[in-house]
Amino acid sequence: MTQTVHGATAGIGPVTPLDDEHVAEIESTEVPRYARHEQPCGIVHFGVGGFHRAHQAMYVDRLLGGVGDHGRGSDMPWTICGVGVLPGDKRMRDALAPQDGLYTLTLKHPDGQVETTVIGSIVDYLFAPDDPEKVIETLAAPTTRIVSLTVTEGGYNISSSTGEFDLRAPDVEADLAPNAIPRTTFGLITEALHRRRERGIASFTVMSCDNIPGNGHMARRVFTAFAHAKDRDLAEWMELHTSFPNSMVDRITPATPAELAHEVAARTGLIDRWPVVAEPFTQWVLEDDFADGRPPFEDVGVQMVADVAPYELMKLRLLNAGHQTLCYFGYLMGYRLVDEAARDPLLESLLRAYMQKEGRLTLPAVPGVDVDEYIDTLLERFSNPAIGDTIARLCAESSDRIPQWLVPVIVERLRDGGSVTVAAAVVASWTRYAEGLDEQGEPIEVVDQRAEMLSPLARDSQQDPRAFVGVTDLFGDLADDATFMESYTWALTSLRERGARETLVELVGDAS
Repeated sequence: MTQTVHGATAGIGPVTPLDDEHVAEIESTEVPRYARHEQPCGIVHFGVGGFHRAHQAMYVDRLLGGVGDHGRGSDMPWTICGVGVLPGDKRMRDALAPQDGLYTLTLKHPDGQVETTVIGSIVDYLFAPDDPEKVIETLAAPTTRIVSLTVTEGGYNISSSTGEFDLRAPDVEADLAPNAIPRTTFGLITEALHRRRERGIASFTVMSCDNIPGNGHMARRVFTAFAHAKDRDLAEWMELHTSFPNSMVDRITPATPAELAHEVAARTGLIDRWPVVAEPFTQWVLEDDFADGRPPFEDVGVQMVADVAPYELMKLRLLNAGHQTLCYFGYLMGYRLVDEAARDPLLESLLRAYMQKEGRLTLPAVPGVDVDEYIDTLLERFSNPAIGDTIARLCAESSDRIPQWLVPVIVERLRDGGSVTVAAAVVASWTRYAEGLDEQGEPIEVVDQRAEMLSPLARDSQQDPRAFVGVTDLFGDLADDATFMESYTWALTSLRERGARETLVELVGDAS
């Protein structure tokens, strides 16, 4: 049965709702043909956003559909129950619930080819504030064997002053109170592990999929820190029985553009309240360390390895740091879309200079990877005009990103006596951007949890170049390093006096 709707889908003819009732009628695109609700969920995922739906949930969907080297399918108990914890997660609940968890994933190729498929691996979604007890019991169920996370770099509750898990964060303090009803990811997961231990049920695996170096190590660190504060015996049990595999995940997934739902409806006739768009490239490298079994991820292209670190460093220091290299200069030069900036010859030269002459020189050997080819592929991906990724997305939450992705490159290069000319200029471009005014005097919306502190420091650096980079929990002691400060101060002065384009003319010439 089809219906005609108004608003976003007005004028496009008959459309079909996206839900279990209508999925069998869909012929315009590939849909899940497996039985989605016959078995309990084997995976519970915290942080269901665009990236999770374009990446991990897509891989699981392919497995359930029997797509892969061995054609195993929906008899595997690996469907996903999504969980939202933050107030903003209500939007995902309200989008997915009427659709029975179904959604569309659209891949856009550089040559203009477009593929849209319906993904069915998410079969339930729980908004924790609605019913925390249900979330805990779902986690505690013996059928739940993996708990995965995409909670962003800032979601691990690391104190900016101590570098340790922040036990004084208000929500964490509330969860640590006796008989508290958990409200954080830490509280919910730890309470579920407590119940599993009490009931003699094996621990599930906690699988981080966030862009953090050693994300599994980080997950182990924060969850056991919370557990130690709550129940020392439980923490000791977790240290023995809970696995926290490291992973490297990669797929450029921009925020869903406003027009995507109409585009999907026009092309496929499907109404999707929150579609996802991504590039065709995808990669997942995963440490093979699971406490209670795992899906045969290797069947659908996941690289199961003993050591993720070389792949992870390559991605974080080339792709993620490359995005930071591009975005502030790009914004100051007037670009608002990533692909348009990446096709500017000066910015392309900047990216190559950073990747080839600074970033890659801090990398160990990466088994099976030609790094030159990887860099070429990155530049092609950045310049894909079909994706519509925004400069603003890349510039957001820089205080979480630069210290994780770029500062370690600078520190290692300085330790080894190498040049940091380009990386220092990237930090300078962030400083100039964080001032909050562009080269035409128009305001910049600086989206960063620490913007109130950093923007005044960026402006203060007009008189004292050390003001911004003197924030030690972001930059360590770089403000005391003469080699770094020489390159940084030159770039910052040039950005203010001559602008981003003229600065790049000289910088790329020096770096090439």
